[in-house]
Amino acid sequence: MKTKISIFCIAILSFLHAVSQGQHKSDLTIKKIMQGNDFIGNSPGSIFWSEDGQKIYFNWNPDNHQGDSLYAITITDHDPKKVTPEERRNMPSRYGSYNKARNKKVYQKDGDLFLLDLSTGKKLQITNSLDREYNARFSSAEDRIIFRKGNNLFSWNIETGQYRQLTNFQSGSKRDDRPAPSAKNEKWLYEDQLAYFQILEERKNKRESQKAYYDSNRPKRPGTIYTGKKSISSISLSPDENYLVYQLRKNVPGSKGTDVPTYITETGYTRNLNARPKVGSPQTTFESWIYDVANDTSYSIKTSDIPGIRDVPSYYSDYKGREKTHSKDRKVVIHGPIWSDNGEHAAIVVRSYDNKDRWIMLLDLSTGIPKLLERQRDEAWVGGPGISSWNFGTGEIGWLPDNKTLWFQSEKTGYSHLYTIDVKTGKEKALTKGDYEIYDPFISKDKQYWYFTSNREHPGERHFYRMPVSGGKAVKLTSMKGRNDVVLSPDESSIAILHSFSNQPWELYLEENKEGSIVQKITDSQTEAFKTYSWRTPEIITFKADDGAKVHARLYRPQNPEKKGPAVIFVHGAGYLQNAHQWWSSYYREYMFHNLLVDHGYTVLDIDYRGSAGYGRDWRTGIYRFMGGKDLSDQVDGAKFLVDKYDIDPDRIGIYGGSYGGFITLMAMFTKPGVFKAGAALRSVTDWAHYNHGYTSNILNTPVLDSIAYAKSSPIYHAEGFDQGSLLICHGMIDTNVHFQDVVRLAQRLIELGKENWEFAVYPLESHGFVEPSSWTDEYRRIFELFEENLK
Repeated sequence: MKTKISIFCIAILSFLHAVSQGQHKSDLTIKKIMQGNDFIGNSPGSIFWSEDGQKIYFNWNPDNHQGDSLYAITITDHDPKKVTPEERRNMPSRYGSYNKARNKKVYQKDGDLFLLDLSTGKKLQITNSLDREYNARFSSAEDRIIFRKGNNLFSWNIETGQYRQLTNFQSGSKRDDRPAPSAKNEKWLYEDQLAYFQILEERKNKRESQKAYYDSNRPKRPGTIYTGKKSISSISLSPDENYLVYQLRKNVPGSKGTDVPTYITETGYTRNLNARPKVGSPQTTFESWIYDVANDTSYSIKTSDIPGIRDVPSYYSDYKGREKTHSKDRKVVIHGPIWSDNGEHAAIVVRSYDNKDRWIMLLDLSTGIPKLLERQRDEAWVGGPGISSWNFGTGEIGWLPDNKTLWFQSEKTGYSHLYTIDVKTGKEKALTKGDYEIYDPFISKDKQYWYFTSNREHPGERHFYRMPVSGGKAVKLTSMKGRNDVVLSPDESSIAILHSFSNQPWELYLEENKEGSIVQKITDSQTEAFKTYSWRTPEIITFKADDGAKVHARLYRPQNPEKKGPAVIFVHGAGYLQNAHQWWSSYYREYMFHNLLVDHGYTVLDIDYRGSAGYGRDWRTGIYRFMGGKDLSDQVDGAKFLVDKYDIDPDRIGIYGGSYGGFITLMAMFTKPGVFKAGAALRSVTDWAHYNHGYTSNILNTPVLDSIAYAKSSPIYHAEGFDQGSLLICHGMIDTNVHFQDVVRLAQRLIELGKENWEFAVYPLESHGFVEPSSWTDEYRRIFELFEENLK
């Protein structure tokens, strides 16, 4: 039986080893770095400007109070000051809608609506009720405010204060106490009764006369729209108020959630949390309709003639007997409409439920027939920056000032770029192009320029750009290396920037909106304890994968590394996430842990493997139908790269990660025996058939339709391959994302297979993302001990 060295002895031996290798001495400990912001400091966030552009507000917590505090600076005084409770109560919401002149704003606050005159600063409360009013905007003539309350639209006249209901949605079906006969025999009886009984005829005529009189004299009311057993999802009124576009939602019965037991409770009794269903469960369906106000009629938006509506995905060819074309139209969801400023055009985005197609279409409101403008088909799944997925809205799309040109983002060249299309001629134009991504584009208030963020200079760096609205040269407006998240002032003359670098957490900066302007730092958020340590700047390197692809990674190295020394590979979570970048990582605890590992003689490699964000469509979809394929081989190739270039001992390499990183760790230990001597799998997916629908069905389709993909990709099917190395499994017991059931099922499988050299640590009061420093500390103490015992 292997003898365990105490953690105290390990620390002493590691310290002596570090001194012998000439590494710098530090008092960095796991307990210290797992304190999170208490050790680092609280960075600013959620920047917004005052409406007059004289103040910048931001959340900040330099005093480490419970919850964030709101701070502000002025254009002339850059010393941050806490906003008083009174000022905060009286502040308008940072969100809202403006009139065309942008001198008035309507917004919601605490469930009520307010109208702000920006020229005078005068604020008028429109509603004061227990109901919630929202989605407020100015009418086309700007004489009224149109808003939603409950399932209906209302308007409020700015001059007269008149309050009017615009729609009348009702559940159920239209009732009629005297339905007209339908069958032939019933119709004959009906007519015969009226012909031979005079009183029945008189009563019928009187009833109809009274109804006609009442209808002609009552105030004008909106027509009733019955929704049956469905519920209202969205409502949009055309600018001319002649048409209403609405969406109905139907929750499909049979979608069963997962019980997540909570064992430690205040009452002492076990309590169940009802968590998400599993992939492939019945999904909510949506219907989109148009209501013709003048004619009091509703009709659905027609989707049967959409090009490719019955196309089957290419993976069907892997299964004998599968249909070549769907016998029925695929289920779709319609997002929008997006109205042109003059109200002449309405665009919609139609997404297929299998997420293989996105159609951008022009909607004819009088017929409900959409006209195709642009189709993006992806045999993996449609996605990427500014494109989103089927159940998350339109993505980045809108109208140019000419009211006939629609702009959107597409990955048609392999990277997400800006495009325009003339809806009258169908002419399409690419505004940006190259091996980089466009993020969060918007048009300037004077309609002359684009503003957007891009990783144009390097996949691991993001800057803010300005470009003519018709396309052309893009001017870089930020200069600090790393990541720059920008908020423009209301007059767009100044830029507030949240900036960070690899070893420097986020801080607030201010500069003029022009190329080459001087940047002024506003906040200093780090604690003195954090500043005492010399945090490393990881080197951004690339290596070649076995298929020739160029893989980006972060590399951490000791100052004087040991020959044939140990190494650890870290696998970031989420799959579609980027971590080999030059800004402060969302994995800041892991970043600090990697510094500690280097202090103890380890080389650390952090890889943006296949499936990571920031590298275009092919990288994003490189895991399609086989998670644990190229994403895992990138880790294996990374280990070989460490051996070949940095003289790492191939028998002294470990691997660890959480969530998707935990999944990759399991696949590495189960399917690549001998490559990694030790692995720590944290909050890991062990069987993709038990994960959620929105994420998993994109990558692996569904278990019923594509069982091959699930069999290849789920660690539980490969557990028999675990014959070498040591494995640590850690999981929160109330994880509502990757359920604790995942690792319990895997544990049983390992027990039945008689596997050894694995340990299981559970955290009864933690969900997917740990919140207690004691839990973080215990978990990373175990990880560190695993590596010290097996790699040293």
